[in-house]
Amino acid sequence: MQPLTPDHVRTVIESANLGLHVQEFTESTATSELAAAAIGCEVGQIAKSICMIVNGNPILVVASGDQQVDDRKIATMFEVGRKKVKLAKPDQCIDIYGYAPGGVPPVGHRTPDIPIYLDMLLKRYDTIYAAAGSANHNFGMSIDQLVALTEGTWADVAKE
Repeated sequence: MQPLTPDHVRTVIESANLGLHVQEFTESTATSELAAAAIGCEVGQIAKSICMIVNGNPILVVASGDQQVDDRKIATMFEVGRKKVKLAKPDQCIDIYGYAPGGVPPVGHRTPDIPIYLDMLLKRYDTIYAAAGSANHNFGMSIDQLVALTEGTWADVAKE
């Protein structure tokens, strides 16, 4: 299955009428550190999309780039054992979410209605930046715009 493209993300965010724009970088923005360096922001301002499979079902966790997602907290949220919480494999990222790791956006997924959880620590920032479909496309937004775009649920999912 072919990955979706930044054009797909562009269409989704433009249809939301929030004034957001996809930006292309010459350098890779595939990791939080690379993205922060290219954009010129703090690593924590990168809203990384973590594709997870919980008890066989996909979810997306949008976490601050300077944090790690705690699988124990995810397991507790879903009332399952930790072994039921897995990171999606690269082929699952493309098949289910539509994008390769390093380019997964918080919106515009191949599978509709994937539950989205927003890490509380993103609220530390006025502006955050997310991947936009490839390892060198991103877009910036406010926290309110992130919520409007994703209809995500705030959750405490970062490791302590």
